[in-house]
Amino acid sequence: MRAEQCCAGYHDRWMENERNRWRAIILAALAAGLLLRLWFLRHAPAVSGDGLVYGGIAKNWLTRGVYGFDTDGGGFVSPTLIRLPGYPIFLAVCFKLFGVERYSAIRYLQVLTDLITCAFCAATARRLLGKRAGLATLCLAAFCPFTADYAPAILTECLVLLTIAVAFYAFLRWHQAGAAFNRWLWLLSASLTASLLLRPEQGLLAASILPAMAWVLWRKHRSLGPVLACAACVLIPLVPWTVRNWRSFHVFQPLAPRYANDPGESPPLGFARWYRTWAIDFSSTDQVYWNYNTDRIDPNMLPERAFDSGSPVETDRVRRQTLELLNTYNQSAVQTPATEAGFAALAKQRIRSHPLRYYIGLPLARLADMALRPRTEMMAIPLEWWRWRGHLRTSLMAVGYAALNLFYLALAIAGFLKWRRSRFAPDPPLAWAMIATVTLRCILLLTIDNSEPRYTLEFFPVVFIGAAAVFAKRLASSHRTAPDQPGRPLGETPQLETTL
Repeated sequence: MRAEQCCAGYHDRWMENERNRWRAIILAALAAGLLLRLWFLRHAPAVSGDGLVYGGIAKNWLTRGVYGFDTDGGGFVSPTLIRLPGYPIFLAVCFKLFGVERYSAIRYLQVLTDLITCAFCAATARRLLGKRAGLATLCLAAFCPFTADYAPAILTECLVLLTIAVAFYAFLRWHQAGAAFNRWLWLLSASLTASLLLRPEQGLLAASILPAMAWVLWRKHRSLGPVLACAACVLIPLVPWTVRNWRSFHVFQPLAPRYANDPGESPPLGFARWYRTWAIDFSSTDQVYWNYNTDRIDPNMLPERAFDSGSPVETDRVRRQTLELLNTYNQSAVQTPATEAGFAALAKQRIRSHPLRYYIGLPLARLADMALRPRTEMMAIPLEWWRWRGHLRTSLMAVGYAALNLFYLALAIAGFLKWRRSRFAPDPPLAWAMIATVTLRCILLLTIDNSEPRYTLEFFPVVFIGAAAVFAKRLASSHRTAPDQPGRPLGETPQLETTL
């Protein structure tokens, strides 16, 4: 009896030491992640661009009761529908709590939010693949400079990443809890709704998870009630927004327009079509695309492929036409029907000369640029980082960032391959939903005009969780669950389950 008591006491002490060790590692990882984000916060640029757009909408909505812009600086607020209300609501609440345009407090709040995102990714990997994989995911997420860089930015990315991480975690818990009407279903519905209200393309997240839910329900219960309830929760918040747009502008607009134009404003269709005949990298987005209808466009910023049309004679002719058209535009730096018609005609000629390049080659090149470039656009590093002369140190830093980005993606691919090859793959519906999220987003990105690396930032919750499989000891044991504890891998103790 005494020997048994000694063994039990030793086991309890060992378990307590084990829990304390894991807690210390987790706290150290979160502390390091916090320091990294605070460093980015300190060196983050001032609020500009989209941040001012969102901030202006939130300020006018809070102080004047109009969801729109102060167009003339004289106090008249013009309604708008170019941005969904999710992030302006968040900013308006922060303005109410911390003071109007107190962006510093919002940045600190978003830093904490990004750490919560890391915790949700780690918790998902922990329940799927074990505690070691969960800890590896936490470290990968906390130390990732690409997501940390956007944490203090007054942009939607930080909150969108949180909604993605919460959606995956809630879907996993809902599945493990019996795939019925439970609290995890409502958390999943809330995360999908919030994600869609933040950015219009986040409907792809719901389009990825809802079919996986339907598959689970049909196999288990032959009933689709929970997935229909979740879909209704996602769509219902769009009803008041759609009604508001109809009453204010007499247009049916349940999301946001592609070219961020209010009714009555002409989208730059001709220019955009011409731009897609040659654009690949983000530097062209910054130096040409964003300047249209706001500033002059420097013809020297156009690469040689903007003129290439096959034969030398045809290339020279297209070069002359392009330069003449840009010279006409630069006289006023304002979009006109004449310049739009000129760009449309030029685009038609170029597409006829190289249809495969326009419809296949360039879209794939833009997607590759968004996924693989160094992701230093928020830092004081030249956009054309590959031009070494004059900024060797920053170019080397950009190459290091590109290598790190490639490492994260390669690690995730290796993890999913290991996940797929395992005899008992843990929770296939979640894996399918994550892969579908990335696939659908890639398909969407093939259709856009401007290459921006932040459009692929939403891949990283999938990257973090997928990479966890590389660090899992045995994927087979992660799929089996104890009969009295749904969702707990066999061989895991209840005390350690709460560590992550």
